Amino acid sequence: MAELEINDQIDLGKRDGAGENSSMLKGVIILEALAALQQPVTLAQLMQITGMPKASLHRTLAIFEEAGLVAREPGGRTYAPGERLSKLAMATLTHDTVSAVRHSILRKLVADLGETCNLAILRRGELFYLDRVEANWALRLHLPPGTVLPPHCSASGKLLLAFKPPEERARLLENLPLEKFTHRTITDHHLLESELERIVTTDYAVDNEEYVLGVSCVAVPVRDASGEVVAAIAVHAATARLPLNQAMEHIPKLKEAATRISHTLS
Repeated sequence: MAELEINDQIDLGKRDGAGENSSMLKGVIILEALAALQQPVTLAQLMQITGMPKASLHRTLAIFEEAGLVAREPGGRTYAPGERLSKLAMATLTHDTVSAVRHSILRKLVADLGETCNLAILRRGELFYLDRVEANWALRLHLPPGTVLPPHCSASGKLLLAFKPPEERARLLENLPLEKFTHRTITDHHLLESELERIVTTDYAVDNEEYVLGVSCVAVPVRDASGEVVAAIAVHAATARLPLNQAMEHIPKLKEAATRISHTLS
């Protein structure tokens, strides 16, 4: 009898453990859905994607919201990734193991080109430098990893905007203040949209002294395993040393490095 009771307790523990594992996996599915959709989603949409009942989904979202993993948009009807989840994603991207590989790819690129190169992503509507390797020149622009820039005046920023899904790109452009930094900065929304269309067609972007006079930049996309553009790799230099037309000659090498970095994302 005692042996039967012990076995019953073990079976119950297994069932409880399976239930906990199932709940954890469902929680991961919710977070994956929020990250993949790239726009705020309703409870009904999440129910359809996850297959979870309304009460269970609502309860899980409430827990995630309290933990900072999920944030409710103004009005409370849609959900988006929270600040804590965004930080977790950023920590994953800069994890020592993979970031060391990407850094070595950048260092080799800088050695080949003789100019500063960087790797950047678009985060919360701003260009964010994940990594950067400086060339050994006295005349250079100091923008260390972690620096953020407005996307409309940088090659990488414009490229990452260009490859956003149309609806998301339209929302970003609608709310983007097109601050003027030089007389070359694009401050007209229609001109910027035309520039983004050109970037999608040519698969590269340029900064023709649009952020700092005397400095130009060329950027190409970094794609993940599904082909989605998730980052940009770029070279920039003083135009006195490397005019824009010469910088564009480096596009093939930039694309080779972008392909190698893509392999670190799989």
